[in-house]
Amino acid sequence: MKKLPLHVKIIIGLVAGIIWAFISSSLGWNEFTINWIDPFGTIFIRLLKFIAVPLVLFSIISGVSGLSDISKLGRLGAKTLGLYLITTVIAVGMGLLLVNIIKPGTFLEENQRVKNRISYERWVQQTPGVPEPKDGRHFLTDPEFRSQVEEATTGDELAAIDKKNANVAEKMESAKKTQQSSPLQFLVEMVPENIVLAISDNGLMLQVIFFAIFFGITLALIPGDKAKPVIDFVNGTNEVFLKMVDIVMRAAPFFVFALLAGVIAKMADTPAEVFEIFKGLGSYSVTLLIGLFFMIFVFYPLIATAFVKKLSYKEFFKNISPAQFLAFSTSSSAATLPVTMECVEDNMGVSKSISSFVLPVGATVNMDGTSLYQAVAVVFMAQLHMIDLTVGQQLTIVLTATLASIGSAAVPSAGLVMMIIVLQSVGLNPAWIAIIFPVDRILDMCRTVVNVTGDATVSTLIAKSEGELPKYS
Repeated sequence: MKKLPLHVKIIIGLVAGIIWAFISSSLGWNEFTINWIDPFGTIFIRLLKFIAVPLVLFSIISGVSGLSDISKLGRLGAKTLGLYLITTVIAVGMGLLLVNIIKPGTFLEENQRVKNRISYERWVQQTPGVPEPKDGRHFLTDPEFRSQVEEATTGDELAAIDKKNANVAEKMESAKKTQQSSPLQFLVEMVPENIVLAISDNGLMLQVIFFAIFFGITLALIPGDKAKPVIDFVNGTNEVFLKMVDIVMRAAPFFVFALLAGVIAKMADTPAEVFEIFKGLGSYSVTLLIGLFFMIFVFYPLIATAFVKKLSYKEFFKNISPAQFLAFSTSSSAATLPVTMECVEDNMGVSKSISSFVLPVGATVNMDGTSLYQAVAVVFMAQLHMIDLTVGQQLTIVLTATLASIGSAAVPSAGLVMMIIVLQSVGLNPAWIAIIFPVDRILDMCRTVVNVTGDATVSTLIAKSEGELPKYS
């Protein structure tokens, strides 16, 4: 067992956790799993998160201060943001293509979709500032649809729809603050008011990155004899945190087992209920998974092997698989960051000066998987409510999802904030996010794998373009 590669051990932990969760739910041991096994998974995520921020801080300072040419930093920044932007747009485009071809929202029975449409139209009537549907259909007022409306609803059902829609106002108001903020607000949020506060909050990673880059540049500009003691301290401290990652990862298979067992145990009391949850949203889940798997198994390895000629498809996954499996287990790019950095540097051969800059930025602003999910989920929910989004509205989704992936990077529950913003951008009800909640936890695990794989791919491409990928030169 000791000779097995880390990624194989993590796979064993994943499978064992899933098997245990189904056994424990069958035997009624879910409470035991949640109380006595799941906490170890929480401990694992906390260990990785508390290492992530100082590791990012000292890695970036070390990498930037070691640059002989400071102008290289601007070139790195432009390449990094440019590539992340391109991959995000491609991810959103792939999501829209799939959801329009498969049409997962039309798999629901017709009567339920009519009820959903009526709910949407009543919400539009009762919510100031929401534009009328652009598809030209009005079920509540058009005689053409009267028979369908009467067949699908009763007076009690209409009252229930109104009550349900009444709860939307508060959610709309909270999202409006984010939507109405300045277009450059994300730049303002990057600059910390208090660096100690920023370091103490994983949600403020962009502020830590800004401080680390500024500190590293300043360190590179002062005389060498003054900078050397500080650089030695930074490098030494960085090695300590890297060793922490190594120690924590030795127990990763057990922690991953605890994480998966807890996730599934919390979803439902019995295996049948877990399957029932996915059955109801099966078409949506399958559509999203096709898109996510395309990004993981086709898009990223294709562009990586195309630009890095000596890198094979198999080797690409072998190099980054520990980070991918950990991303699946933790559902957190930030928690996976220490391992992603280790995989990219030790296995892929990316220089530290590249990885210490590109990967922390990616873990914060690059959300390809999340952006693809936004596109699929929004159009799916529109289809559920018999709403035909125009080409213009779908282009709005591309733009909004791309910008929101950067703008909400420092916001807790960034995926939720992004979803509300994207729904509002095309005049849809933000409360619909509740529709996809039952399967969101598992799908979020897959989205995080896409995010982490994208980060690793972009860092490899940038290292190759800078001539700092000696292993594949």
